[in-house]
Amino acid sequence: LHARYVLNLLHETRRHLKQLPNISHVSTCYSEEVTVCGDLHGQLDDLFLIFYKNGLPSPSKSYVFNGDFVDRGKQSLEILLILFTFLLIYPKEVHLNRGNHEDHMVNLRYGFCAGLRAMSRVHGKKILRMFHNVF
Repeated sequence: LHARYVLNLLHETRRHLKQLPNISHVSTCYSEEVTVCGDLHGQLDDLFLIFYKNGLPSPSKSYVFNGDFVDRGKQSLEILLILFTFLLIYPKEVHLNRGNHEDHMVNLRYGFCAGLRAMSRVHGKKILRMFHNVF
């Protein structure tokens, strides 16, 4: 995915998140199911397994992702792009909570920063700044 599209997605995600309150209230009822996920840590296969077993986010399938999307695994960028896209498509059904791994200092220590810089030598710094702005 070209850096321009990544930056556009990050800009739209930031714009959307700025409109939301700091605390999200997700209500459930007996006829509605909510899938709660946490600690993906860059493991894209885990996200795919969750979607395989529970279905993709949709108007009838809500998800709450409890942070720690990045670091440790090699596919942190892919996870964020997928989650941010679903957030923009289904803003009432997809909820993202920030974890401690969505912090600049933790990203430096556990590999997200280095992974982004290695992936895109030309635009890596700009993309990383925008990710931290979204976080």
